[in-house]
Amino acid sequence: MQNAEQGAAMGKEYDLKQRTKDFALRVIRMYAALPKSTEAQVMGKQVLRSGTSVGANYREATRARSPAEFISKMEISLQELEETSYWFELLAESGVVPEARLADLRKEADELTAIFVASINTAKSRHKRNAKGKMQKAD
Repeated sequence: MQNAEQGAAMGKEYDLKQRTKDFALRVIRMYAALPKSTEAQVMGKQVLRSGTSVGANYREATRARSPAEFISKMEISLQELEETSYWFELLAESGVVPEARLADLRKEADELTAIFVASINTAKSRHKRNAKGKMQKAD
């Protein structure tokens, strides 16, 4: 990778680190504002766990020791995003939280999901290409 590409890649990594951290902080604030009813607290704790683990798993992915480990950690982040979206849906559809209050968080979860899907797909295709190249050199 050339220096300009490395800088751009590092910028994207930093942006996603910050973005997933900001997402987690927003989930924490949303949880703190939930009603104290049993159903709100049960769903809230679930969304708190999944929503805050997205960034934690992404941080682990950035320190992966191999492309396979990177892909695995990114897929875990994606799974946590999907779970978070599920709990947002339940919070809204059950009437615990008005849909309008969750709209921005749901939009951010959708955008992060798209970013993670694209990143995973790119990493998988690069990993396959590199593995294929290594096999051809061995022949």
